[in-house]
Amino acid sequence: MLAFCPVRLEHNSSMSSSVSSAFPVFDLGAYEKADGNHRQVLGREVDDICRSTGFLAVGNHGVEQAVIDRAWSKAEEFFNLSAADKQRAKAPFEGYPYGYLGPELEALAKSRGVDTPPDLKESFNGGPQAIPKGMTDPDALGFCYAATIWPDDPPEFQDAWKTYYRSMENLAHRIMDVFATALNLPAGFFDPFIDQPISALRALNYPAQTTPAKPGQLRAGAHTDYGSLTILLPQAGSRGLEIRASDGQWIPVPPVPGAFVINIGDLMARWTNDRWVSTLHRVVNPPPEEGGMDRRQSFAFFHQPNWHTEISCLPSCLGADGQAKYEPVLSGPYLMSKFQATTVPESSPS
Repeated sequence: MLAFCPVRLEHNSSMSSSVSSAFPVFDLGAYEKADGNHRQVLGREVDDICRSTGFLAVGNHGVEQAVIDRAWSKAEEFFNLSAADKQRAKAPFEGYPYGYLGPELEALAKSRGVDTPPDLKESFNGGPQAIPKGMTDPDALGFCYAATIWPDDPPEFQDAWKTYYRSMENLAHRIMDVFATALNLPAGFFDPFIDQPISALRALNYPAQTTPAKPGQLRAGAHTDYGSLTILLPQAGSRGLEIRASDGQWIPVPPVPGAFVINIGDLMARWTNDRWVSTLHRVVNPPPEEGGMDRRQSFAFFHQPNWHTEISCLPSCLGADGQAKYEPVLSGPYLMSKFQATTVPESSPS
């Protein structure tokens, strides 16, 4: 069984030339069954991918399809509710991380200092399911460990959500084990840093568009993710997700049947001294004839190391001069600062 197989990526059709490259699909189950030598070979291939695009797909991942389908359908039912019903689960104040966030209340490009109109999306967001014993940091308790504001409808939403969240926590841990191999680190190296992760799950709905977008307005503005890795589940057959290649051109990322799309986040790039790429990505509005005005849904699980984890350059990633590019940062405060930069006040025009 091959651990990788290619899916083709093509530059935007509006460009003068059509250039394609392979989007790698990693067979996680095959990796976990491989012996030590074969794992090292596969780890080097993951290292090459993370040095170039920072995006890959993971198949044979072991997450039950029934878990995925149930969470997906419950999220779809929630987004089908009236605006008034969804608002009952809204975040209680600006900057609160969990619960329902209505349309055009976030501009992800602002996390990189780029001022754009608000993104054309709405979301439901949930955080860790338990507070670690002994956690007393008021910022952590008020932010990452804040209570999720659950909706009353649809029935069984909360249970489906929590089951999917736990599956993503497990999957993220397994992928971090692959990353340890890829970085020539001992097995289980990351375990002490991710045993109480402050990860978040986000269901995103990009509503059907009945009017043209404002100049510069996207479904999700260009941004990098903030943590260690993101596990994305886009809607089957959907279009719009793009990554920026090293030459500056934007490349569409297609959904891969039976696989999750994984991308490296800022903290992993800092951990690896930029050996690995936290790739700029966005969700654009495809042309109407390509479904650009249609509703689109996705799940994104943002895996984030423990609140107090210090992210400093890994010994295996120091440059030839032995220097790190970045000062150490703490996982939780870094995440909080990035999140707060993206919030659009509700009084802002939409």
